[in-house]
Amino acid sequence: MNVHLKFASQAVAKPYFIFALMLFAGQILFGLVLGLQYVVGDFLFPAIPFNVARMVHTNLLIVWLLFGFMGAAYYLIPEEADTELYSPKLALILFWVFAAAGTLTVLGYLLVPYAGLAKMTGNELWPTMGREFLEQPFVTKVGIVVVALGFLFNLGMTVLKGRKTVVNMVMMTGLVGLAVMFLFSFVNPENLVRDKFYWWWVVHLWVEGVWELIMGAILAFVLIKVTGVDREVIEKWLYVIIAMALITGIIGTGHHYFWIGTPGYWLWLGSVFSALEPLPFFAMVLFAFNMINRRRRQHPNKAVALWAMGTAVMAFLGAGVWGFLHTLAPVNYLTHGTQITAAHGHMAFYGAYAMIVMTIISYAMPRLRGIGEAPSNKSQVLEMWGFWLMTIAMVFITLFLTAAGILQVWLQRIPEDGVALSFMAAQDQIAIFYWLRVVAGVMFLIGLVVYFISFVYQRSGAPEAIPASEMSNA
Repeated sequence: MNVHLKFASQAVAKPYFIFALMLFAGQILFGLVLGLQYVVGDFLFPAIPFNVARMVHTNLLIVWLLFGFMGAAYYLIPEEADTELYSPKLALILFWVFAAAGTLTVLGYLLVPYAGLAKMTGNELWPTMGREFLEQPFVTKVGIVVVALGFLFNLGMTVLKGRKTVVNMVMMTGLVGLAVMFLFSFVNPENLVRDKFYWWWVVHLWVEGVWELIMGAILAFVLIKVTGVDREVIEKWLYVIIAMALITGIIGTGHHYFWIGTPGYWLWLGSVFSALEPLPFFAMVLFAFNMINRRRRQHPNKAVALWAMGTAVMAFLGAGVWGFLHTLAPVNYLTHGTQITAAHGHMAFYGAYAMIVMTIISYAMPRLRGIGEAPSNKSQVLEMWGFWLMTIAMVFITLFLTAAGILQVWLQRIPEDGVALSFMAAQDQIAIFYWLRVVAGVMFLIGLVVYFISFVYQRSGAPEAIPASEMSNA
């Protein structure tokens, strides 16, 4: 038994976190491949065509975040419920099922032409493939549903037999919502408008709905542990944040309905409610900084507090500010589908979700490895270097894509003397920003490598750990 864990069953989170970070590294490598293919069109062709590289890049993003969320749930829910996980064995079985399904799917993308993969997996029996982010074969989608059901059963039984906290309830609500919304990936109507309608019910209501609940719960859990601020204070903030997230996020789905053939009232509903979507992220910034300033203890792991504050700030900038830039219908009319969308997507996913997973990993991994509350000072310094390199690189990636997007709109969509440039002619004009984006991507990869190296030094000269018996039951 690991004496630094409050409950032995929390150890099942460790393989989820490790595999998540492995997939994260894969996602960044394929991101660099894509960045180069933007400017060197035949780079790695025909071995890895652009559409395959993009599919692997985006699918790895989603799957590594899901592994991170699952690891976070297996770590924090037993501690919040004050009881052992219902079935650690089931958690490990589901890990191997999910890991195998994810690995085989990615290998399928890389080794088999997509049309051939669709035929091999019986897509004609129940067509679900071919949609962005939801390219997984039908059998993989069924596997995800089976894993999700087992996962929710395991956590639900744990919560039922333990104490019920606000953090646990918000986390479970987010996880149940995640599973329910994924079911719409099986709905694939022939009508293109209805198809996009249901598609956004998965994609938008994940990232701008239920995932925000998961993010808020993880952030609240970490802040309770590292600041010593009263649980009641943090819970009140959490209630406000998730209420704003759901009110704005659910109706804010309308900003995806602007141009797909839905009634005109969505122009107003989508514009107004999505313009309010930055509010919960701004509240999260106030929440994180307020709790850190009011802390009653100096936690020995400084990197955790940095990740927590960084998550709130980058999520507000990426999801809030950059989302607002192009969410109003009159603006979106010109910017829709340009590199401005890509700029928003990159910073929002990194700030809101990649960073919150790394926040809980920063807090939990020393304990999962039997080190204690905090790793060595050298490890923390390296981790914080990794944080700054990745975060600054992502800021530059976002700025370069924003500049590319603004020029793209100007050249391609605002005619001068009645003539606008074609798509490819406009792309040639903004290529310099794609080259700069590759440079920033290399910087991000260096930051990720430094972050990984920090794990090597976690044990050397680590601060004296607080025994499990003396750990706070906050």
